[in-house]
Amino acid sequence: MPYTTILRSPVALIAASLIFISFTSALTFAQGGPSSVDVANPLVKTVTDWDEYTGKFEAVERVELHARVSGFLTSVNFHGGDIVKKGQVLFVIDPRPYQATLDSKKAELAAAIAEQERAKADFQRSKKLASNATMTKRIMEDRRAIKLKADAQISIAKAALRAAELDLEFTTIRAPFTGRISDRRIDVGNLVNTGETLLAIVVSTDPIYLVFTASETAYLKYSRLNSAGKRVSSRKAANRVEARLIDEEGWPHKGKMSFVDNELDPNSGTIKGRATFDNKDDFLTPGIYARLRLIGSGPYQAILIPEHAVLSDQSRKIVMVVDDKNKVSEKVVTLGPLYNGLRIIRSGLTTDHLVIVRGILRARPGGEVIPERVTITFKSPGNIKGH
Repeated sequence: MPYTTILRSPVALIAASLIFISFTSALTFAQGGPSSVDVANPLVKTVTDWDEYTGKFEAVERVELHARVSGFLTSVNFHGGDIVKKGQVLFVIDPRPYQATLDSKKAELAAAIAEQERAKADFQRSKKLASNATMTKRIMEDRRAIKLKADAQISIAKAALRAAELDLEFTTIRAPFTGRISDRRIDVGNLVNTGETLLAIVVSTDPIYLVFTASETAYLKYSRLNSAGKRVSSRKAANRVEARLIDEEGWPHKGKMSFVDNELDPNSGTIKGRATFDNKDDFLTPGIYARLRLIGSGPYQAILIPEHAVLSDQSRKIVMVVDDKNKVSEKVVTLGPLYNGLRIIRSGLTTDHLVIVRGILRARPGGEVIPERVTITFKSPGNIKGH
C-alpha cells in the first residue's frame, strides 16, 4: 500500500503525531540540563535495636477440673464463659452417700472411744491389784495391751472419719482461682468418675503470658551482650517488651520478660522465652497470636536515612549520593532495622555523605544533579524537613 494512503487514515495520523510528540519530549529532556534533587546528611542518633518474634498468649494458671469422688452430678452453678471467683461453688455431686458414710464413721469413733474408756479403767484397776499382789503381772500386761489397742482404734477411727469428711467435702467442686471458665463438659444427672471425667477448664486472665521461641543465634547474641556488659540477660532482669495483635498498629501492649528456659530444644534449635503482660481489661485471651519485640542490643550510635532513599538492585541495597562536584554515585549498603520510621544503615555510609532523599528517580550514576539541602528528622512528614 502506498505511504500516502496510510497517512490518509485517521488512526495512522494519530499514531504519527504521538511518535513525533514522544521524540520531541525526549529531545527536550536531553537538552534540559541537570535535575534538581533533595540531599541530606544521614541522621546520627543513639539507638537501641529491637528484635521481633511471633508468640502466643497463654494463661498464667490453667486447671482442668476433675472430681475427687465418684457420684451423680446434681448441680452446675455457672454459665459457660463466666468469670468465676476463687472458692466459688461450680459443681455439686450427690452428697448423700458420703454423708451416710460420714455418719457411720462418727458412730465408729464413738464406739472406739467407749471401748478405750473401758480398757483404760480395767488397766487402772489391774495396776492397783498388782501392787497388792492380788493380780498376776501377766493379767496386768494383758490389760495394758488391750488399752493400747483401744488407743490405736481411736486413731484409726479418727483417720477414717477425716477421710469421710474429705469425701463429703469433695462432692462440692470449687473454683481454684479467679478466672474465666469454659462451658460445662457434663450435664446434671450424669455419673462422674473419680479423676476421669472432665468437668470444665478454668484459666486465669490477669496477668497473662506471651510465650515465644528464639533461635540459637539470637540466644548466643544475647549471651555475648550480657557477658560484655552491653545488655542485661532476661534471666537476671525483667527486660522491657512490647507487643501488638494482628489488627493493631504500633506496639500498644507493654510487658516485661519473666522467664527464659534452661535449655535449647534439640529438635528445633530454639529456646523458649516468656513475657508477662497486665490484662486488667481482660482484652488479651489465651491462644491469641501476637508480634513481640524485645530489646536486642545496648545503646549505640547509628546512621539513619529515610526508607524510601534505599533502592534494590537484585540482592544488593543501594543508596544514591552526591559528591562535591554534584556528580551522582551509588553506595552499596548493609541495612539494619527500622527505627522511628527511619532505616538504620549498618555499613556503606558515613555522616559526610550527601544522600539523595527526594527526586531519586531523576538521578543516574555518573550524571550531574542540582542538589538542594534538606534535613532528616524523626517528626516531620516523610522524615524530611525543609528546603
